[in-house]
Amino acid sequence: MPPYAPSPPRPGFWAALDHVQQAALRAAARPRHFAVKAPLVYQGDESDHVIIIERGWAKVTSTTEDGHDVVLAVRGPGDLLAESAVLGGRTRSATVTALTPIRALVVPAARFTGFLDAHPQVWMLVTGTFVQRLDDSDRRLKAHVTSKGTRRLARLLSDLAELSAQHTPPAPDGSVEIGPPLSQEELGSWMDASRETVARALNGLRRRGLIRTGWRRITVVDPSGLRAVADDHD
Repeated sequence: MPPYAPSPPRPGFWAALDHVQQAALRAAARPRHFAVKAPLVYQGDESDHVIIIERGWAKVTSTTEDGHDVVLAVRGPGDLLAESAVLGGRTRSATVTALTPIRALVVPAARFTGFLDAHPQVWMLVTGTFVQRLDDSDRRLKAHVTSKGTRRLARLLSDLAELSAQHTPPAPDGSVEIGPPLSQEELGSWMDASRETVARALNGLRRRGLIRTGWRRITVVDPSGLRAVADDHD
């Protein structure tokens, strides 16, 4: 079997803009900082601005009818937030909360649509971002249905490691520290598993020498080995 070769990382929204587009969008925005646990947007709010994360990590959650928060995704440097609600003229479908201190650009809706009108090629980038997120959600849903706890966690951690490596280079030994500081409960919510299931899976991956863990800190020691477990290529 050939060794695992990750697909080339896809640039985030901000990185995909050229310097002229970045300058125009920055001129239309106002900078803002968010502390840890601060909400960037609330589920159900009216949509009057978009947000571009410049630095830091956030989690995307949705509240169910019985009041439980379910983790749907994480967003990091260069990511665009709340664009579908603004462009679709509807309320926000999820809450976004800071996992780390965040520096961001906040762009009022009218200015963002004006920017898109002035730079029509960016429309395709926004559409591509939306489609990519739908694809990622569909892929993770299929993994939830077809995979057991350890494999589902390995897949999630592999994806997070590849995402994190786009922003912070791997260590000299090839290990990758996962950027978003997620708790076991948050990982369990994301992969639709109990905290106990996550704890057992983490222990198993640690014993195999694939990861190291600390408080809200996971380092992928062997990215290729972890991906092999995720893809069931033991």
